[in-house]
Amino acid sequence: MLNTESLTERQALQVEPMPRLLLRLTLYSLLLVAVLLVMVYQLTWSPPARELLPASCNPAVQAPKLVPGQALKVMTWNIQYLAGKRYVFWYDMADGSGPDERPTHEDLAYNLDEVARVIRDEQPDIVLLQGVDDGAKNSDYEDQLTLIKERVADLYPCSTQAFYWKSEFVPNPHIWGSVGRKLATLSRFHIDSAERVQLPVPDANIISRQFQPKDALLISYLPLRDGGKLAVINTSLTTARHIGDTAQKQIVATEKQLDKLESGGTPWLIGGDFNLLPLGQYQRLPEEQRLGYAADSELHELWEKYPMIPDNAESSGIDRGKWLTHFPNDSRINGPDRTVDYLFYSPSLKRVSARVRRDDTLLISDHLPVIGRFLLPVLP
Repeated sequence: MLNTESLTERQALQVEPMPRLLLRLTLYSLLLVAVLLVMVYQLTWSPPARELLPASCNPAVQAPKLVPGQALKVMTWNIQYLAGKRYVFWYDMADGSGPDERPTHEDLAYNLDEVARVIRDEQPDIVLLQGVDDGAKNSDYEDQLTLIKERVADLYPCSTQAFYWKSEFVPNPHIWGSVGRKLATLSRFHIDSAERVQLPVPDANIISRQFQPKDALLISYLPLRDGGKLAVINTSLTTARHIGDTAQKQIVATEKQLDKLESGGTPWLIGGDFNLLPLGQYQRLPEEQRLGYAADSELHELWEKYPMIPDNAESSGIDRGKWLTHFPNDSRINGPDRTVDYLFYSPSLKRVSARVRRDDTLLISDHLPVIGRFLLPVLP
C-alpha cells in the first residue's frame, strides 16, 4: 500500500510541472515575437499619410519666382539608381532569376557623370528624378542626390526630396543590407514648401509589408509672382502590378489629389515612372512581356480626364518608336519597347512641345527622359 502511494506521488510530481513548462514556453514565444516586431519596427520605416517636407534652397542665390504666362521646361527621368544598362538584375526577371545583384562602383560613377551631362545639356527649369538612392548597400551607401546637385548647383538652387523605400536592413539574400530610394525634384525657381503623400501599398502580411517600397507623391509648391502657386508632383508607382489591385488604388489616390488641386484653382503638373502602359501597347508586347500589365490600362483613369505626354496617339501611333520610354534589362530585348513614363498636366497649362530624349541616353538607365515645355496660365 505504501509502495503504491509512493509511486502515485512520484508520478504526480513528474506530471505536475508540465503545465508550467507549457506556460513558460508560451511566454518565451510571445516574448520572442514581441522582440522580433520591435526589431522590424526599428529597422524599417513607417511614414505618415501626409508629411510636410522642407524645401532646400541655396541662401546665396535668389531663386526667381515663376511668372504667369511664362514658358516652363520640365524633364522627368527614372535614373535607376545610376546602375546603367550592363546588367540583368535579379528583380528584372519575373521569377527573380536575373544573374546580377548590384552595379560596380565604376558604373555608378560613370552614370552619375552621364546623368549630370544630360541635365546640363537640356537645362530644364524643373527636373523630376526617380530611382535616386541614398544609404543603400547595393549602391555603396552614397547620397546620389547630393552627388547630382554638386554637379548642377549653378543651375538649380532649390530642391525637394522624399523617400519611397527605406529600411536599415532587408532580409532578402539579394540585398541583405540597407535600402534607401528617393524621389527628387530640382528647380531653377523658388520652392516655398513641399509635402509627401503616401500612396496605397501592396497587400502583404504585417512583417513583409514593412520591408516593401512605400510609393508616394512628392508635391512641391512653387510661388507665382501674382500670389498664386504651381504644384509640381513627382512620383514612381508600384512595380508589383501582378499583386492585387495596388496599381488601380494608386491611380485613384493620385487622381483624387489632382482633382483637389484642379477644383481649387491651383495649376499643376505631375511626372514620373507610372509603370503602366498607354492605350494599344499591351497588344504589341510579346506575351511573356505582358506579365503584370492589364489589357485595359489602369492609367485610363487619368488620361480620360487630363492631358498626357506622350498622349495615346503618339505612344501608339505610326511614330510610336519616338515615344517609347522603357528599355527593360532583359537579354531578349534589344531596345526600348514600351512607354511607362509620362507627364500629366492641368488643362490650364498649354503644351508647347514634347519629346523623349533617346539617342544618347539608352545606356544610362532602363528609362529614358521625357521632356515637356509648357506655358503657365495667365489669371484673368
